[in-house]
Amino acid sequence: MTKTLIPLLLVALTAAPLPQGAAMAAPLLVQAEDAQNDRPAQRPAASGPALHGLSGPYLAARMAAIANDYRPAARYFLLALAHDDDDAFLQDSALIALISAGEMERAAALAGTISDQGRATELARLMQRAEMARAGRWEALADSIAAAPTAGDAVSPGGSKLVDGMMRAWALLGAGRAGESLTTFKSLAEMRGAAPMVNYHLALAKARVGDFEGAELLLADPATGAHILGVIAHAQALSQLERNRDAIAMLEATPGFAQEPLLVSLRDRMVQGETLPFDVARGPADGMAQVFLTFGSVLASSEEPDPLALIHARLAEYLAPDLAEARVLAAQLLQDFGQFDLAEAEFEALRELGDMRPVAELSRIDALARAERLDDAEKAALALTAAHPDLAQGWIALGDMLRQQEKFAQAVPAYDKALDLIGKDGAEARWFPLYARGIALERSDQFPRAEADFREALTIRPDSAQVLNYLGYSLVDRGDKLDEALDLIKRAVELRPDDGYILDSLAWAYFRLGNYPQAVPPMERAVAAMPGDSLVNDHMGDIYWMVGRQREAEIQWHRALSLKPETEAEADRIRAKLERGLDAVLDSEKAGRATPAEPRAPEPARAD
Repeated sequence: MTKTLIPLLLVALTAAPLPQGAAMAAPLLVQAEDAQNDRPAQRPAASGPALHGLSGPYLAARMAAIANDYRPAARYFLLALAHDDDDAFLQDSALIALISAGEMERAAALAGTISDQGRATELARLMQRAEMARAGRWEALADSIAAAPTAGDAVSPGGSKLVDGMMRAWALLGAGRAGESLTTFKSLAEMRGAAPMVNYHLALAKARVGDFEGAELLLADPATGAHILGVIAHAQALSQLERNRDAIAMLEATPGFAQEPLLVSLRDRMVQGETLPFDVARGPADGMAQVFLTFGSVLASSEEPDPLALIHARLAEYLAPDLAEARVLAAQLLQDFGQFDLAEAEFEALRELGDMRPVAELSRIDALARAERLDDAEKAALALTAAHPDLAQGWIALGDMLRQQEKFAQAVPAYDKALDLIGKDGAEARWFPLYARGIALERSDQFPRAEADFREALTIRPDSAQVLNYLGYSLVDRGDKLDEALDLIKRAVELRPDDGYILDSLAWAYFRLGNYPQAVPPMERAVAAMPGDSLVNDHMGDIYWMVGRQREAEIQWHRALSLKPETEAEADRIRAKLERGLDAVLDSEKAGRATPAEPRAPEPARAD
């Protein structure tokens, strides 16, 4: 499997610490000026059902904001403002919710109201800057940034020296002050750790004034141009310099080139002799949009994405609606915040732009799956494999969607195709599809092939607790290679001593081997780790029964029933045990399996 391109977020600011993300329901930004008593000249209209008084809509807005449910939060904050329209906290909270929901025109109106009242917050100023850029009011924008208070070197929504400086440099270019613009970019690049980020924008600005030689020199530095927009800009600058051959070589040497249709298309156009236009940034508004995108990507780079990252992504796509990277970033953040319908709207916009990028489609498939729209996710995966049949990740995604719907036999050919595309040389890339195909094969009663996949996966990652557990349990369940099977599960427990699924597997292995007293301790630990799992409690009941603790067994079976077993057959079996006892149930099952054959490995839902 080839490596993917370095994301834009890795061309990141290293000079200054990022702020801690604040919950949307909290006052996100400090108010800039003292409140005035002027009534707003204009305000966005609130929609939705009428709630009497201030407290009702305020509490509804807070609850929606805590859940990242942006549209209702915006609606209720606006309803609350109808009762107290000069409350600074309500205004800022409503503005955050409107921008996060993508309701930019209403956000712009509210930002104007806040400014008219003389209490512009950093976020309100940022929204107004986007509006001025959309209107081409470059002189006014440059002057307003110069007059605004700054917040040192820290990244903030609109008050840092670096963010303000980059926006002002683009505004100066828009105002026809190119020399001053380039000088500003160069000065900003001298800030500690900021050079890679600023030099990318400096390269775009140089290209806009016709200095393609200068732009190409900057973009040739991997620290500056090793992301998809940088690669595109580099190729376009080389083409403008009549160096198509160099541009083609550069594209083909880019990691992940074959998986990026846009890069392949650029290569093909140059092979046909076309000179590429420089349109990665068509003007200052596009440059401003990419400033928002850059800082949104930085803010999204932590394990817990900062809520401000979504605001920057929204402002980027507001200024440049066809900037695919901004829509991808917004969609991925919306997924992270659990707003799958809003994420799907972003993916739909990408498809309308004719920009069906594999990375975006894979992210969309993941969003649909997490929203439990598995049928739609399967259709999206089928479309991706049809459009890009040589993309292994597309086939893995299709296999995952089929497997999640328990279409195990259908999932196997999808994983077959992915593994064929990866080939024998991509050992690490083979691990997940081998593991996933092994599960699909085991569930479709093709255990010899499944065992071979699990064992090959273990040669790649010998300490994979998931694979050790799944293979070990599967062998125990079949009464095959019992000593090895128990050793495999014990090794998985050593690697993950607190994993309830794996502890359950160890206990159940002892149970299947007739070592009932040894099964009790790991089973009790499994129940403590997963008290809400029906099958774990059912297993605990069986083990208690076998060691003579019948009353405790009945308590566990009653609990297992209350936790709603996955199938009605499992529920019926528990009822039978409560009515007749486990011994009688086992006697009646001698012709078949004595226990449910559910492997207790935590199955992966989809590729990581």
